Amino acid sequence: MDRNQELFARAQQSIPGGVNSPVRAFKAVGGTPAFIEKAQGAYLWDANGQRYIDYIGSWGPMILGHGHPEVLAAVERAAREGLSFGAPTEREIELAEEILKLVPSMEMVRLVNSGTEASMSAIRLARGATGRKKIVKFEGCYHGHADALLVKAGSGLATFGHATSAGVPEEVVQDTLVLEYNNPAQLEEAFARHGSEIACVIMEPIAGNMNFVRASIPFMRAARQLCSQSGALLIIDEVMTGFRVALGGAQSLYAQAIAGFAPDLTVLGKVIGGGMPLAAFGGPRHVMEQLAPQGPVYQAGTLSGNPVATACGLATLRLIQAPEFHARLAERTRQLVEGLRQAAADAGITLSVDSEGGLFGFFLLPELPQNYAEVMRSDSARFNQLFHGLLRRGVYLAPALYEAGFVSAAHTEQDIAATIAAARDAFADMAA
Repeated sequence: MDRNQELFARAQQSIPGGVNSPVRAFKAVGGTPAFIEKAQGAYLWDANGQRYIDYIGSWGPMILGHGHPEVLAAVERAAREGLSFGAPTEREIELAEEILKLVPSMEMVRLVNSGTEASMSAIRLARGATGRKKIVKFEGCYHGHADALLVKAGSGLATFGHATSAGVPEEVVQDTLVLEYNNPAQLEEAFARHGSEIACVIMEPIAGNMNFVRASIPFMRAARQLCSQSGALLIIDEVMTGFRVALGGAQSLYAQAIAGFAPDLTVLGKVIGGGMPLAAFGGPRHVMEQLAPQGPVYQAGTLSGNPVATACGLATLRLIQAPEFHARLAERTRQLVEGLRQAAADAGITLSVDSEGGLFGFFLLPELPQNYAEVMRSDSARFNQLFHGLLRRGVYLAPALYEAGFVSAAHTEQDIAATIAAARDAFADMAA
């Protein structure tokens, strides 16, 4: 028995499904998950010693690649000073100031531990600030596993075919309106019916949990205008896109296309922690001052602003501000997706691709889907064949059709070329 199989069998005796996050289980694609022993740069090594070119990057945080020496040095220094204090530190202020400098729509920010916590807290803040109950989310967008948000979510729930999660009472989600992504008319109708009751609209600017689906300009413009007109808050979930698609996040790209565009609240995660558990939410001062201890909206966390996590995140944010960092990252990512598209075309296989910054996606479809229903037309069996074909050849993609991919600054042209060569062989097998 290989070591991965041995570890998976052992894990299933003590951990539900053998994993601590569902999509890691390979349930969607079949087979045994790779148990990772170490990582460096653009590579992972599993329990059998097999090396993979990594396009998961811990689901997004590792924008610099694994084990960047300056990040490690910062973490080691912080760890020697203390792992956790449960008290304020100067580094929390430094990280907050760095985030605010890069994201102009935010005047204040609260640090938390996970994207789920950040999204949940931002929604609570929006409800507290507006005095309203209803929230709008979009089918296929995933904002963490808070009860009110597990309604037609993407990611692992899409993989396993559930419209929602067991254990979530109907009364908990009765104020959650679930609409179609990229459908401005439907959003307008929802505001026409419920505008005075809607506290917020929460959306991913590029949905990364139904693979890679970007919000259209008309859709984003409508969301901003309708929220402004009704007094609802627009929450942009940049857990995945923040600092990855651009230094100012996806909202900076939409601001270039939509005059005066800015969200009311922003949710951040992944890259701001550099691989450590850290997330944040923030917005205008008058809204953020509604949070305890200053205001009536309660939110707290023992490990929020953890000194080791903030050291890791601060080092990461400073490094990605190097000149042309995101331009180089975007070019490398485009090389990958165009290479994949060409390799598929040469094998007679239909593939549509898209990317922004260091985030990418592809679909075994003739055109890029615009919403969850279109994503669900993808041929999951063919994706599974492609996934395993690449995995056998040392390329590690997300083990699910519904996840975007991540390129890091550590990926070289040689890594991209090796990935495309592996894809050519995998596509040839699929076409045979």
